[in-house]
Amino acid sequence: MGRSFEVRKASMAKTQGAKIKVYSKYGKEIYVIAKNGGIDPDTNLSLKRMIEKAKKDQVPSHVIEKAIDKAKGGGGEDFATARYEGFGPGNCMVIVDCLTDNNNRTFMDVRQCFVKNGAKIGSPGTAAHMFEHQAVFQFAGDDEEVVLENLMMEDADVSDIECEDGVITVFAPHTEFFKVKNALAATMPEVTLDVEEISFVPQTMTELSGDDVAKFEKFLDALNDCDDVQNVYHNAEIAD
Repeated sequence: MGRSFEVRKASMAKTQGAKIKVYSKYGKEIYVIAKNGGIDPDTNLSLKRMIEKAKKDQVPSHVIEKAIDKAKGGGGEDFATARYEGFGPGNCMVIVDCLTDNNNRTFMDVRQCFVKNGAKIGSPGTAAHMFEHQAVFQFAGDDEEVVLENLMMEDADVSDIECEDGVITVFAPHTEFFKVKNALAATMPEVTLDVEEISFVPQTMTELSGDDVAKFEKFLDALNDCDDVQNVYHNAEIAD
């Protein structure tokens, strides 16, 4: 149904150092969400969603609990969100979301990732207008019409549903995340959600080939190595 979209799940960390970096990023985000919105997941739905996502990515419980305890204390660092946009190798579009306690440091670190990898950082809005902020759910299935009927029956707002190679992807406004998730659980309890996240979904894809593929992968690795980078969104599609 319309737009093609591939949800790229993060691969399992291959080294202990990589795992620690993933745990650190989740810990920081859980801490900020809990500090700003409260430590009770039942009343802070953003915290509930992040805890569920962390557990799905096999973040240990003690990392989650430590971040919440830190927020409970009321002290600690003051992190702010920062978003950078631009063009990656092959002219693909990129959005980089960060949490930082030093904007100048973070900007310089992210900028170096762009500069050293044939990419160009732009001004706010450079890329975001070509993405939609949406809730994305993905699971095994082959009948999107049944899924759509189930969600409509639960009065859930859905933007699009795709079915490809035995995988169903549901797109919804990001504000509808929990309503759609609960609707899927109520009408299709046998379904296991392989992906459940809020993401920036590209409206169009940019195909990369040749040398641009290696450059793009190096660029992504550099961004993911930055301590302040939380998420990277892009519209790159690797040519077969």
